[in-house]
Amino acid sequence: MKISKLLNFITEVRSEAYRISWPVMKDTMMSSLLVFIAVIISSLFFLMIDGAIYKSINYVLTLGG
Repeated sequence: MKISKLLNFITEVRSEAYRISWPVMKDTMMSSLLVFIAVIISSLFFLMIDGAIYKSINYVLTLGG
């Protein structure tokens, strides 16, 4: 009984896999490029914010000393 369910599941997975619409290489490359650019921009933004927070905390801590 379990083997027939397993075989049925495998055949259903195969039939679903044939219906998948895979993206073309151009779409994949463009999406990857957009993600890469977004990561670079986000990294630069957080680097600037981190530097500003560091300088302001350093300024506040050196006022007393």
